[in-house]
Amino acid sequence: MNGNEGTTGLFIALGKQLKLLRERKGLTQKEFGGLVGYGPDAISAMERGVRTPQPELLEKADELLDAGGLLKDVVPEVREAMSTARTRHPEWYRNYAGMEAEAVELHHYSNHAVHGLLQTEDHAQAVFARRRPFLDEETIERRVADRLSRQLVFERRPAPIVSYILEEVVLDRPIGGRRVHADQLRRLLQVGHMQNIEIQVMPTALEEHPNMDGAFNLLTPKGHGQVAYTEVQGYPRLITDPEEVRKIADRYGIMRAMALSPSETRKLIESKLEEL
Repeated sequence: MNGNEGTTGLFIALGKQLKLLRERKGLTQKEFGGLVGYGPDAISAMERGVRTPQPELLEKADELLDAGGLLKDVVPEVREAMSTARTRHPEWYRNYAGMEAEAVELHHYSNHAVHGLLQTEDHAQAVFARRRPFLDEETIERRVADRLSRQLVFERRPAPIVSYILEEVVLDRPIGGRRVHADQLRRLLQVGHMQNIEIQVMPTALEEHPNMDGAFNLLTPKGHGQVAYTEVQGYPRLITDPEEVRKIADRYGIMRAMALSPSETRKLIESKLEEL
């Protein structure tokens, strides 16, 4: 058994224990999530072994679920697995994924899709299930799990500075259907309330736009200068040249000035949610 399989087995077993203890306590996933500071999607992912339960959650859950030390006792093994497990991301993505996980700043521009770090589990499932060419069930499950695991960056301490600019069309495309789309809009509102995260929308009605070259990410790795990342039709590009990065960052700054403010963005998302 390789390292990835061993780690996966540990988290699957731990997820089953969490589910058993939660149900024995008579709590729903939503109720339990509210007590430990996670949403029901995150709890569901942990119980299925596709998302890593953080040591802090295990320690809190041990007391809440009257586990008698069962969950606390595995914290050292979880920490070890988290530090030694190899990433499950595709080879071409691993360098970026590693930088993303440790970045002190993350800035994203999305022009046609909700960024992966913002997606709900059901939204991600719908995205990969309808991808062409079709993916098999195992690959879909693995990619959804990877996408959810990347969202742990939001829970890191110290928290990174994060911002998003989304084109308004991203809020209008009902990926996965009405219910999934509504949950996704609620997820945007939830994340947008986090102290270190700002979400802004570029209105479709704007008559000018400083960036017509597609989506991109800007990130500042710990101890290094800012870099940019783009991906077009499966072809990734990590941009490290300071002058190229400066130009992209300049366009991002102009877009932030033109976009709706975070509070205006929240009102827009709320209005679209009411219309569903």
